Amino acid sequence: MELTRASREWASRPNDERYLDLPSMRDRMYHTMDKSRTVVASCRQVQAIPTDDNQGILIEGPNGQPYAPTHWAFGQLCQRASSPAGYLRDLPAPLAADCLNYGLKFRRDIEDIGFLLEKDESPVLRAATGPAYGRIWNAGILDHVIDRFGDGVTGDFRVPGEFGKAVTITKENTTLYASDRDMFIFLADENHKIEVPNRRNGEPGLLSRGFFLWNSEVGSATFGIGTFLFDYVCCNRIVWGATGYKEIKIRHTVSAPDRFIEQAQPILLAYANGSEKPIQDAIANAKAHKLDDVNEWLTKRFSKSTASALQAVHKREEARPIETMWDVTVAATAHARSIPYQNERVELERKAGELLDF
Repeated sequence: MELTRASREWASRPNDERYLDLPSMRDRMYHTMDKSRTVVASCRQVQAIPTDDNQGILIEGPNGQPYAPTHWAFGQLCQRASSPAGYLRDLPAPLAADCLNYGLKFRRDIEDIGFLLEKDESPVLRAATGPAYGRIWNAGILDHVIDRFGDGVTGDFRVPGEFGKAVTITKENTTLYASDRDMFIFLADENHKIEVPNRRNGEPGLLSRGFFLWNSEVGSATFGIGTFLFDYVCCNRIVWGATGYKEIKIRHTVSAPDRFIEQAQPILLAYANGSEKPIQDAIANAKAHKLDDVNEWLTKRFSKSTASALQAVHKREEARPIETMWDVTVAATAHARSIPYQNERVELERKAGELLDF
C-alpha cells in the first residue's frame, strides 16, 4: 500500500517550517524551549483584552503581563471557555474579548489551566492545556534522534531520495518539518535493503526501512513513531509499496516524559542498530508458522468480512489458500490496496505487521 502522511506534510508546510537537517531543527527547538515557561492559573485569574488598535486579542494573567495567543492557543482557550473559536475570530476584538471573558468567568466551573508562555521578541501564549499536561519537548526528542541516526542527511537514515535515488536536500523535497504547533520527521535507510522472499508473484523483493516521528508541545497531537518497510518514495513524498507498518503513540499525560524514556527511546535505538537479520528471521518464522484452522484463526483477529476478504485475495493473487502466518501478512497488504480510507488501510497493515512479532 501507499502511505500518504508525509506527502500531506510536504504539500502543506510553508517555507519557514521546512528544515534541511536535524541539527538546525534542533537548534530552533532549543531556542523556543529556552524562551518558554509553564504557568498554571485559575480560569478566573485570566482575562482577554483587545489590542490598542482593536485588531486583535491579548491574554493577561495574574501579573498583568499581556501575551498574544497563537491561532492554536486561542482555539484552546475558547474551548475551555465553551465559546466557538471560529465565531469569535469574526467578531470585533472588544466584543470577542467580552465573550471570552464571560465564558472563562461564568460559563465554566473554576478550573486550573496550564499556560505555555514564550517570551522572545514579544510575549506569546503558545498553549492553554490542562494543568497536568505531560509535555515532551521537541528539542529533547531531536537530541535522541540525532544521537541514534545522525543529522538526517549524511548517515544511513536520511531524508529519502526520489524513486530510490539520492538527491540533494532542499526545502522543496525535505521531510523535516516543525512549527509552533507540531513537528514531523520522515527518515529512511535506502542503502541497506532487506530482501523479502515472495514479495510479489513468487519473486523476491528488496525493501528499505523507514519511520515517521511526530510530536506536539502544545496539545495538537500525541507523540508517535511509525515504522515500516517500503519500495520507494516519489517526488511528492508518497511512500509506495509500504508493508509491516507498526506504530507506538504516547499521549501527553503527566507521565508522558517518563514513558518517552521507557518506551520510545528503546525503539529508536533498536531501529537505528537493527541489522537485516532480525527482520529476515521474523519473515522466516512467519513463513514457517503453519496455521491449523485458517478461518477460525483469522476470525479471532479480524472481522468476519475481513477474514473472508483476506482468504479470497490471497487465493486470487497467489493461486493457493492461506497456509502460514506470512501468507496472512501478504494477503493483508494486497487487501489494503482496495480499501479507500487511509486510516482503515493503515490499521489493517498495522495488524498484519504485528503478526511478525508472534
